[in-house]
Amino acid sequence: MAAEAVYPGIHEDSFGGMTDLGRIIRDAWVFGILPESETCQGWVRSRFDELYARVHEAWAPYGHLASRLPPDLRLRHERIHAEAVRRAQELGWSPDLLDNE
Repeated sequence: MAAEAVYPGIHEDSFGGMTDLGRIIRDAWVFGILPESETCQGWVRSRFDELYARVHEAWAPYGHLASRLPPDLRLRHERIHAEAVRRAQELGWSPDLLDNE
């Protein structure tokens, strides 16, 4: 039986976490499910399944739309995601890459 793959951590993920798992982690930071210092390095898929469920539940009251977040969460979301985009661009990421994924 093969060992379950482990996550390298958001900062070591593609373009600093511009992946589905990176988005889940950032959203968990937004909602305070995880501290912003938690990179999820060494996590296995089953832990992400649990985290995804918690993040999905946290988004539900807002219709999964950042525009519906209360002001404090909206500002936190904007800051966290803007920092992620800036870092990703420094690493060579472009939104155009999404078309090729």
